[in-house]
Amino acid sequence: MKIEFVTTNRIKVESLEDALKRLNVLDVVIVQNKLELPEPRSDEIRTIAKEKSKYAQSVINGPFVVEDAGFFIQSLNGFPKAFVNFALETIGIEGILRLVEGKSRLCEFRQCLAYTNPSQYPELQYFESVSLGTLSDKPRGESKRALHRIFIPNNYEKTLAEMTAEEREQRTRASNGHYMQFAEWLKHHARK
Repeated sequence: MKIEFVTTNRIKVESLEDALKRLNVLDVVIVQNKLELPEPRSDEIRTIAKEKSKYAQSVINGPFVVEDAGFFIQSLNGFPKAFVNFALETIGIEGILRLVEGKSRLCEFRQCLAYTNPSQYPELQYFESVSLGTLSDKPRGESKRALHRIFIPNNYEKTLAEMTAEEREQRTRASNGHYMQFAEWLKHHARK
């Protein structure tokens, strides 16, 4: 079975492939589709994933997945929510850290993967995960992903950017993230 992952981010494709391998779902091939999707305006990542799926379904006939994610800071009423890129382009991670000075630093990443296979499952199937953590006092570590330099996952003292590849892999394997949920679901549902 071939599933198109509609994303311009190759790392997301590799992460899903890894989840499938870990659960021994070897009869599914993930193919990256770099179709540019519209970015609907919403605070809710599930709503955005749903709208992205509607657009993708108008172009793609076979099974596919789309994903959306957000970053939520408790003391800022969830800001920046699904508007991470806008926040990073305007105030950057330093601005985000200034906004939480003297406030709770609790935060979380939320991810939502939406899957459809029009011939078998015309209704969207959603797979969601939450990664809890805190904001560091200052950017730490090296990463192309700005938020990884300020996000400290629960039960760790390092930012994601400070972790070794082995530590990040260990953390991923210990979680039941949205890619693992999807791989588990595929394992137990009919595939063509």
